[in-house]
Amino acid sequence: KPDAKPALAFIKGFGFRAGAIASTVAHDCHNIIGVGVDDAEIQAAINAVIEVKGGIAVARSVTDVSCMPLPIAGLMSDECGSVVGARYALLSAAAKSLGSSLNAPFMTLSFMALLVIPSLKLSDKGLFDGERFQFCSLII
Repeated sequence: KPDAKPALAFIKGFGFRAGAIASTVAHDCHNIIGVGVDDAEIQAAINAVIEVKGGIAVARSVTDVSCMPLPIAGLMSDECGSVVGARYALLSAAAKSLGSSLNAPFMTLSFMALLVIPSLKLSDKGLFDGERFQFCSLII
C-alpha cells in the first residue's frame, strides 16, 4: 500500500558504520526491507528500489546509491546469470564496505522478514516474536 506506515525495529549484527541497504527480496512477503545507520540513507536505498520497481540497493550516502533492478516480481532479473552474478558481487562488496562482516548481507536481510524463524522478525504489520508466535511492541 502506498499510504501504509512503515514498520520499524532495531537490529544488531549488521555492523554498518555508515550507509544502508534495501531489498525487495524479503521472505515470505517480499515487501521492501532496509537496514542502515541513518534514516536518510535508509530512505535513499529504499527509494532506489522503488524507482526500479524492485531490486537490491546500497546507499553509501544519500547521494551515492547503487541498485540492481529485479524486474520480475522484485525477485528475479531478466539479465543473464553472469551479469547478475557480477552485479550482485559488486553490491555485496559495497554493503560490506559499509562495515558489515556478514558473508551475505542481502541474504541475511532477506530472512529478517521471515516470521516463522525465531526470534524477532519484522513484517509490514510490525515486530513479530517467532518464539511466542505473536506480534510484540518495539519497546518493552
